[in-house]
Amino acid sequence: MTATETKGNWNILKGKLKQKWANLTDDDLQFAEGKSDELIGRIQKRTGESQEAIKRYMKENGDSDCDCR
Repeated sequence: MTATETKGNWNILKGKLKQKWANLTDDDLQFAEGKSDELIGRIQKRTGESQEAIKRYMKENGDSDCDCR
């Protein structure tokens, strides 16, 4: 996958995350490669969702780069 495809996929997932959890901000969703745990923690803190639910949602909605375990 090219960097452009990865960025495009991330932008799509960001939109889906904002639709599901409207109280997320752009700052919450700033994602640096390799920092998926930090991103999941930010989403969890903002939404109150469990880590497992967030990871499952991200995997189901196309974040193939997420190293969500």
